[in-house]
Amino acid sequence: MGIRIALVDDHRMFRDVLRIALAAEPGIEVVAEGGSGAESLALLATLPLDVLVLDIALPDMSGVEVARRVARDYPGLAVVALSGYSDRLFIDEMLKAGALGYVLKSSGADELIMAIHAVAGGRLFLSAEVADCMLNRLAACQPGVTPPVTVLGKREQDVLRLIAAGKRSAEIASALGVAIGTVSVHRSNLKKKLGLMSTAELTRYAIREGLHAN
Repeated sequence: MGIRIALVDDHRMFRDVLRIALAAEPGIEVVAEGGSGAESLALLATLPLDVLVLDIALPDMSGVEVARRVARDYPGLAVVALSGYSDRLFIDEMLKAGALGYVLKSSGADELIMAIHAVAGGRLFLSAEVADCMLNRLAACQPGVTPPVTVLGKREQDVLRLIAAGKRSAEIASALGVAIGTVSVHRSNLKKKLGLMSTAELTRYAIREGLHAN
């Protein structure tokens, strides 16, 4: 059985586009959708779900409030916040409410798919621009400190390990069974999350963190 998800966004056309993109992804099944906070809570009471993809700006209540209720009443359900806002306030509030993922609507479908897989496995996922925002704040508090490896998802760590082993993107894609474009997304996310600029810096970081290939 795949990852069972529900889409909650008040724009039907946007949901339609997302549903089509996600339907093409093996291992993900869109089983329900809604356009309001009340509809999302009603869905949760009747359907077994793994991931709730949740817009923050809903017409009847905020996505933050929905996420709080999910954390309280359905602790096994992972939430991915889907938002047009990259402001730190919105990110902080959703993460405090219990969301494991935060993806901007301006991101590609690839990032949402990666977020769904990550949170279904209990891991945190922030889209590249969101991670950049959070790391900029961290850098302001701790200049020169590189984030710990725990900010990276398992697949990002796999890509980083292969980068450190000197593999090219095509070789990494072949080794992990993914598209070259997906590897490129991971490379970009690694640089943004870690605040590093080059392959050499990524390699040094991987070796320091014990992620180099044996």
